[in-house]
Amino acid sequence: MRVFYYTAISTAAALLSACTVGPNYHRPVVQTPAAFHGSSDSQQSQAQTESFADLPWWQVFHDPQLQELIRTSLKQNYDLQSALERVTAARAQVGIVRSNQFPQVSLDPTFAGGKTEQNIKSNIFSLAADVVFQVDLFGRYRRATEAARAQLLATQDAQQTVILTLVSDVASDYFLLRDLDLQLQITKETVQTQENSVKLTELRLTHGVGTRLDVLQSRQVFDTANAQIPDLERQIGQTEDAINILLGNYPQGVARGSTLGTMASNGLQWSEILPPQLPAGLTSNLLERRPDIHLAEHELIAANANIGVAKAMFFPQISLLGSGGAAFGHSAFAGGNIPTPLGIGSYAAGLSQPIFQGGALRNNLRYAKSQERQALITYQQTIQRAFGDVSDALIGYDKYHAVRERQEQTVKDLQESVDVSLMRYRGGTANYLDVLDSQRSLFQAELTLAQARNNEYQSLVQLYKALGGGWK
Repeated sequence: MRVFYYTAISTAAALLSACTVGPNYHRPVVQTPAAFHGSSDSQQSQAQTESFADLPWWQVFHDPQLQELIRTSLKQNYDLQSALERVTAARAQVGIVRSNQFPQVSLDPTFAGGKTEQNIKSNIFSLAADVVFQVDLFGRYRRATEAARAQLLATQDAQQTVILTLVSDVASDYFLLRDLDLQLQITKETVQTQENSVKLTELRLTHGVGTRLDVLQSRQVFDTANAQIPDLERQIGQTEDAINILLGNYPQGVARGSTLGTMASNGLQWSEILPPQLPAGLTSNLLERRPDIHLAEHELIAANANIGVAKAMFFPQISLLGSGGAAFGHSAFAGGNIPTPLGIGSYAAGLSQPIFQGGALRNNLRYAKSQERQALITYQQTIQRAFGDVSDALIGYDKYHAVRERQEQTVKDLQESVDVSLMRYRGGTANYLDVLDSQRSLFQAELTLAQARNNEYQSLVQLYKALGGGWK
């Protein structure tokens, strides 16, 4: 008997699952390029063994202070907290939708009593229960649960996208802050150097070997550099505010780690050496790393399941209903106590078959299919944009690295030009206009070099983000 019972249950479950209407999901075949555009031959040769995105963020960004800022943002950022709550809400929504697959049971206890004109006293307690079960014969509720679960996974992917974006934004703003600090350092050192040049021209004017024009020209670079200090300080303060917003803090100062670079006799010396090239990895791995691609695919899965929900609406809806209850109490009449036990029960089965609804069901299915096609287009477009992001980041990192190296040589040449022009001016073989041109060019070249280094760091961050690395 027990074997027959379990066999019947298994057979019924198999029949119910076999009746699920709508298409089963299969990942679309997307043709992807064999290599990333913008990657060098050496990067493509390393693609089989390693990828820059395989590193966790704390191994990419070595500055301990930056690491601490990122940890703080992952704990306190409000966008991330909101994303986490959306995951919690989506998980609850799965439970709500899945509950339709189970019987709905309700209890209705009541208590009544009283006394009639015939002096009949009664106290009656009754307890009734109702059971309603929608037989999911054609998989309407199972498909709806499948869609809800896919939406939950999409919400979790959205949370990971927030994490990846947050880590990238904190790093990007921190590198910008260090670049502005370096520009301010260069500007202040230029002001100090030009103060000495002004004193030199004034001394030469006092001794009759210089002119007033030399003094005025020497003050031009000094005034230009001095005027940039307040603007750089403004940018530093606003960048600190932006970092604090990402950290979930009110605006305040931001602690720095190592400086981006320091001025030396042979030019700027960097605190960290960046590699000229970084391995991008296999192109197929991009589909598994990028959380936005996962999100687009899970939304496609949900849209595909909703087609099954729409198709199931064409078929009969079977409802099983049952109710039962009992009453307990007594009645007192003429000194006697009369017990009043009572039990009741009923059951029913109902079937509802849509006949005519003015095209609502047909258009609902048409709408679901359109939503699925839109989700497929979004999925394909997300993959295409992901490859575009990686290509842009690879090209940007490679070219910004080359720009920075060439700008370093420009600064060295201009520094030598300044030294030679000053020597000639002191020897009386050149006028101060030559010195002024060299100093002005050197000041702008040093600022450009600092910005080039920042661009190199920014492209490093963008490459790491584009490859989908570091959010785990």
